[in-house]
Amino acid sequence: MPYQKPYIPYGGYWSSPFAKWQGSFASLHAIRFAGEIASRALAERQIDPHTFTSLYLGMTIPAKHALYSAPWLAAMLGAEELTGPAFAQACATSARVIGSAAMEVEASNGAPATLLCITADRTSNGPQVLYPNPLAPGGRPDCENWVLDNFEFDPHAGNSMIQTAERVAREFNITTQQQHEVVLLRHAQYQNALADDGAFHKRYMISPVEVNPTGRKVVATVLADEGIFPTSAEGLARLKPVLPEGSVTYGGQTFPADGNAGMVITDRAQARELSRDPKIEIRILAFAEGRAEKGHMPKANAPTVRRALASAGLTLEQIKAIKTHNPFAVNDIYLSREFGIPLECMNNYGSSLIWGHPQGPTGMRLVIELIEELVLLGGGHGLFTGCAAGDTAAVIVLEVGPA
Repeated sequence: MPYQKPYIPYGGYWSSPFAKWQGSFASLHAIRFAGEIASRALAERQIDPHTFTSLYLGMTIPAKHALYSAPWLAAMLGAEELTGPAFAQACATSARVIGSAAMEVEASNGAPATLLCITADRTSNGPQVLYPNPLAPGGRPDCENWVLDNFEFDPHAGNSMIQTAERVAREFNITTQQQHEVVLLRHAQYQNALADDGAFHKRYMISPVEVNPTGRKVVATVLADEGIFPTSAEGLARLKPVLPEGSVTYGGQTFPADGNAGMVITDRAQARELSRDPKIEIRILAFAEGRAEKGHMPKANAPTVRRALASAGLTLEQIKAIKTHNPFAVNDIYLSREFGIPLECMNNYGSSLIWGHPQGPTGMRLVIELIEELVLLGGGHGLFTGCAAGDTAAVIVLEVGPA
């Protein structure tokens, strides 16, 4: 869908560091943690929580009391009059939250519309869900590990997520070595974000984070992303494919993580009021979603990118920066070949392949990094794309320029 009215205030966004699976954030309640980070971010940006007309929460993994989700989170921020919906669209959740918030601003017809968008998930210690099954022997319930079981099985396609990457790798002759070359490239790009004492991350990241799960004692202090693995060509070459006769190794895919992110979406006038630099404008141009053939998840990005560019009235040649959610290195290789994009022209400063995948907030952090990259480049058009469960994908197109 194309947009004319929605804007993001410059600096009106943030992300926690992302922590590795079963790492420092593994015991934190996802919604409470998001509330703590958002409270701190809004205070640092001098944004009054009462400014907002709605709160959109994106979250894919159930947590205790999640039925109350967005209204509960709003109350944590001191805005008890605020409410809003919760969204869950697997790895496309962030793009859906941004797209839906932009749609609300687009349809506001002059009414106040300033939305606080927060995305949060904890893949660590995911819930064990019991579903009543009176027809089973002894009434034994059906059991599901919400995180791991869903990684492993798509009930429609009948495959795991890694099998979708393997199918695309076989179809396009993408070798393990080629995948590892992308990993090394993305790892090197991430090092650029760490230069000058992490100057790029300091543009948006809330840090340090003191981990205090009981309210009595700080058990850890997280200064930056946790779970960045030492990476070398020699180390990657020693890894074997995860599946028999496959090509994808553990080094060629992302890892589950924990964290959250936030973003303000509003109209042009309010964006100027809330901006850290009113000379910079960030406009959301389009949102699109699409789907690939069954069992070929990485391919879903291509039709969705085309749909989003058409909505924005742009060609790929007009896009200055690209960020991708790449759960597998296969994703970037396929996208590069499909559109003729050099691999080094995507994911400057890193991507989810390197810093992990908490699911709900992954795409929002990538959009935030896209904005900051465009600011450093002096403005221009940017595109985020990411695949999601169910062989789907979602795309955001935006523009950064002078006010």
